[in-house]
Amino acid sequence: MGLLIKGGTVVHHDRSETADVYCASGFIHSVGVNPDVPLGTETVDAHGCLVMPGGIDPHTHMQLPFMGTVVSDDFYTGTRAALAGGTTMIIDFVIPAPRQSLMEAFSTWQEWAEKAVADYAFHVAITWWDKSVHDDMGTLVSDEGVNSFKHFMAYKNSIMATDDILVGSFNRCRELGAIPTVHAENGELVFYLQQELLAKGITGPEAHPLSRPPLVEGEAANRAIHIAGALGSPIYIVHVSTQDAVDAIAYARAHGQEVFGEVLAGHLLIDDSVYQSKDWSFAAAHVMSPPFRSKEHQQVLWNALKSGTLQTTATDHCSFCADQKAMGRDDFTKIPNGTAGVEDRMAVIWDKGVNSGQLSVNDFVAVTSTHAAQIFNIYPRKGSVSVGADADIVVWDPEATKTISATTHHQNVDFNIYEGMQVRGLPIKTISQGELVWNNGELQAPEGRGRFVRRPAYPPVYETLTKRNVLTQPEAVRRG
Repeated sequence: MGLLIKGGTVVHHDRSETADVYCASGFIHSVGVNPDVPLGTETVDAHGCLVMPGGIDPHTHMQLPFMGTVVSDDFYTGTRAALAGGTTMIIDFVIPAPRQSLMEAFSTWQEWAEKAVADYAFHVAITWWDKSVHDDMGTLVSDEGVNSFKHFMAYKNSIMATDDILVGSFNRCRELGAIPTVHAENGELVFYLQQELLAKGITGPEAHPLSRPPLVEGEAANRAIHIAGALGSPIYIVHVSTQDAVDAIAYARAHGQEVFGEVLAGHLLIDDSVYQSKDWSFAAAHVMSPPFRSKEHQQVLWNALKSGTLQTTATDHCSFCADQKAMGRDDFTKIPNGTAGVEDRMAVIWDKGVNSGQLSVNDFVAVTSTHAAQIFNIYPRKGSVSVGADADIVVWDPEATKTISATTHHQNVDFNIYEGMQVRGLPIKTISQGELVWNNGELQAPEGRGRFVRRPAYPPVYETLTKRNVLTQPEAVRRG
């Protein structure tokens, strides 16, 4: 049976219109006023509401083995929570262990994700380098629909990508028409500062931001951007949290380089005072990398999002419960890094962005959905309310309110970084693949209904980049 969303205002990334949306067989069949629909079509009343493309969270970690434990949300619980918050697709990360085959790791994550209830895709991390990695990257792009690869510049002695790995992988991404993404923190500096703080007897969560000051992010962002520029590759910087990194991105973009930036909802709303709490568990619950920053950095992030220096919003959803965080009770470097948020991203960005006048409703659609779809080459299939697109839609009530709490959220974790925050503007209905899966506070999403979304190589950024690279090929000087 089809589904008709009637009477709402359809919000696109670049305009809004009054229209009804008819969905059938998982796709959007028409966008217009009073379309002809078959008898028996289910109707969703959207009067007084906004109809928007489902959210895309381009940065999550479900079921991730990390720092001696495994995150508490698997692909079932994590994607259920996403649907409850209006997010209809996630892009998660395959993270091979050093020396592990990329294809072997990809197969493992594919198996874990079979229980997902929302659509998903994968970035694949490059944690080491040799010819097999080079070849596996080609197979992943050509055969598996992967078009982005992740590089951790932090986590020394674990998954950190050194400069030679960045050079080899960025160059391979350019050859394949893929996008390198980067966690930009100088891992050598972080490691040194961690050891220095421990030697001084500073072992609590307050040491975490001290070991990762803004300059370590700024330096790494600059370095990664320059390496990509020298190789003629695009680059996407994940979880930008500082003015230092924003300035690096803005400078590169102003000089014609193809650089994209992502900001986390948490970095927009929460400041570094959380690490000064006398409650160790509360402070530890906020340990993530990069850490939360001062309010001065937060306003820079909002301005960068509004101006287009940063294009996407994400969560870096990586949930750990109190007993897992307690693994670092006597050593802050052993506190598992990560916080949750996939369920709350859209609501908190609406409340603090749209309701405060920092973002328009069209900006909101762009930064929570459309831009991610465009950058990672799944637009207009995703991120769009248009004929032929997947019927992934959110009916948004701008006046609905709630108080966020770990006692009522659907994330499988005992803490919420937005605890007690009152928000106005919520998804009251979430439609995924043309099915009503979140309806006025009730989830109707059976395990395993999510689909793996293949993303073609050569996203739009390569249209101009490839031409530039051809025109700037070096030539030997002919002599004699």
